Amino acid sequence: SYAVSRRIEPFYKGGRVQLSRDGKFMFCPCGTKLNVIDVETGALRSLQQDEDEDITSFVLSPDDEMLVTGSRALLLRQWSWREERCVRSWRAVHTAPVASMAFDSTSTLLATGGCDSTIKIWDMIKQYCTHNLRGSSGVVHLVEFHPDPSCLQLFSSSIDYKIRIWDLGCSKCVAVLGGHFSAVTSLAFADGNTLLSSGRDKVCLVWDLQSRESKGTVPVYESVEAAVLLPKEGDFSQLGVKKQGLHFVTAGSKGVLKVWEAATAACVYSQAVPFEPKEEASEHSLTQCLLVPGRKELLTVSVEHNIVLYDAQTLQLKKQLAGYNDEVLDVKFLGPGDSHIVVATNSPQLKVFELATSHCQILYGHTETVLALDVFRKGLMFVSWVTVCRDGSLRLWRLRPDGSVACVARGLGHAHGLGAVSCSRLKESFVVTSSQDCTIKIWDIPESLTARAKAALVCSPETLRARVTQRGHSKDVNSLAVSPNDRLVATGSQDRLAKLWAAADCSLLGVFAGHRRGIWCVQFSPVDQVLATSSADGSLKLWSLRDFSCLKTFEGHDASVLKIIFVSRGTQLREAGSDGLLKLWTIKTNECVKTLDGHEDKVWGLHSNQQDDMVVTASSDSCITLWKDVTEIEEKEEQAKQEEQIIKEQELSNLLQERSFLRALGLAISLARPHTVLTVLKAILKEPDGKKQLEETIAQLRRDQKEAVLSFLVTWNTNSRNCHEAQAVLETLLRHEAPDSLLQYSGIKSAVESLLPYTERHFQRLSRLLQASMFVDFLWQNMKLAEVPQQEEMTL
Repeated sequence: SYAVSRRIEPFYKGGRVQLSRDGKFMFCPCGTKLNVIDVETGALRSLQQDEDEDITSFVLSPDDEMLVTGSRALLLRQWSWREERCVRSWRAVHTAPVASMAFDSTSTLLATGGCDSTIKIWDMIKQYCTHNLRGSSGVVHLVEFHPDPSCLQLFSSSIDYKIRIWDLGCSKCVAVLGGHFSAVTSLAFADGNTLLSSGRDKVCLVWDLQSRESKGTVPVYESVEAAVLLPKEGDFSQLGVKKQGLHFVTAGSKGVLKVWEAATAACVYSQAVPFEPKEEASEHSLTQCLLVPGRKELLTVSVEHNIVLYDAQTLQLKKQLAGYNDEVLDVKFLGPGDSHIVVATNSPQLKVFELATSHCQILYGHTETVLALDVFRKGLMFVSWVTVCRDGSLRLWRLRPDGSVACVARGLGHAHGLGAVSCSRLKESFVVTSSQDCTIKIWDIPESLTARAKAALVCSPETLRARVTQRGHSKDVNSLAVSPNDRLVATGSQDRLAKLWAAADCSLLGVFAGHRRGIWCVQFSPVDQVLATSSADGSLKLWSLRDFSCLKTFEGHDASVLKIIFVSRGTQLREAGSDGLLKLWTIKTNECVKTLDGHEDKVWGLHSNQQDDMVVTASSDSCITLWKDVTEIEEKEEQAKQEEQIIKEQELSNLLQERSFLRALGLAISLARPHTVLTVLKAILKEPDGKKQLEETIAQLRRDQKEAVLSFLVTWNTNSRNCHEAQAVLETLLRHEAPDSLLQYSGIKSAVESLLPYTERHFQRLSRLLQASMFVDFLWQNMKLAEVPQQEEMTL
């Protein structure tokens, strides 16, 4: 039996991300809920709204006490986020959704910019709207208070590309800063008199707030989504900061961070490109950048929903979280002790998750969607795996001792995109791939790779060449498997056939025919000479490797069975279907012992760890679920329950012997055994003063115990054998409980509805019995013989 141990699910689908002041918690909007993530462990909590409307904007106060969200329902909600409860909600007054929010430095004033071109100021202490600022053009997507609380000014920007300064004392726009020719994306205050603005017009402007004029223009040659000022204190020499002055970091369409000196408009540092130069930079562009003083780190958010934390002084990557995985196509356990999982999503990048911290490494290299991957289970030093891609290439990766991952080899040779891959089982000696060109290729892994791995050398990737190429099927090959002894290779195809091949020369050994539709997965048993196959016809089959006959067929799905694995040391089959269901089959009995509903869409990935006590599944619903084998735990719990049951039953028997009816009745109710409760009640009624004892015992029960007895007597009352006890208890309850009190009992309505017809039937039966008994008595009285005189008796 398996139970969910952990779920890796989408927690961020776009929008603004914010961190608490100490940097320990991160707030990410995700549809109708706002997720709170522990940055260190990746643990997730959710603030869920009552209505099914997306959150359009949110903000956390500078003192971390108040969190306010705005939704498409035009409601504002204030949350006590640590307690995960909504403190209050109110109408936003805006006629369109709120697009931006900001608190002032004292956490008392809240500004909301709406899609209706207005700005509202709210007093969060007295809970009322203080200002309604009109004059913006279109959506107000940016609002910021002046950092000096004594200077009551608000800065805003809308789709007219201008920055407006509002004086809250007179509720008027006192200045309009025009210098950008595209949307203004961020505002940063260097001090009370200097403002830095960034825009998608590929420039950053430095403004003098006293003269309200631009005093510098910095061309950055990319659309800028965020500009962050570097603090004056701190050593930023590794980022090219050599002298005093205004320096800032930009994040934009090129996907890298750059450090600029405002005085000279020069780029003094540019981050190395993390992805392949051939890839489009716009696919990895950054949408947000934040300085986290509490952690001395910089946070960036990418268009791919990846959240990265860098050391603020060196821009070295510290941690990375994947907010959204899209459709997950495959997943495998990885690393010493299965400490990581590697995930293939609907993108060219691979993601490697460290399970302890949720840290995610993103691996670049492929140019098209990665469809499948496999892991060498017995690597020499570290675990490596192979990915196959729609561009017809495969890559071999290795996990280093420090936890980083590097590509050590790559191969190219298939005419079409690759669809399946399988690695050798005994040692890292070869890889088998299949493609939409219906061919199978076996790739030998050079010994130099394992030698370099043993020496921990870092070199450029080697080129792999196919040793054998074989056309195996008439249609796409969907699945591959290598036998535990590395001598056999099995393939499953869309042509409804599975085939067995010799790994040495790829010669055909046998064909398994019997499925009615295409085969999705093939797997060798780890203990028997058996091959398992799953098909789009909804069935699983076990085949003999000796005579290629079908040994068993398992049918339980109404849809395609996409993945299968052997678990419990080869005695059970775990399979996943396109209906999102997971089933566990016992091979010996052909019985489905467990059906788990863990996903909402097709389950493409299924893998077990080396200890065979955990399983990971991945689905098109973007969720990755880790399942733990809880069979032993459940058996221990069941055994403990049975032992406790035996002890309580013995105690109950002793209480009945001692005529301690009240304790016996309470114990029987706690065991939730109606028959035992009935036995206790019968024992009470058999006493000479049973009626009185019953009333005293029932009166001393707690309300929840009386409710339990009431639910039991509904069942007793349906049987004429037990109706007398049921009616006695009912009479006691009606005599000693006030009607108002009885109406508060849970389930009283259904109980009365069930009791009335049977009680009426029992009354009618007893009435008929009484009439019949009176008739018998009448007959008896009239059938008595007349008294015979004494003389006649003597004569006789």
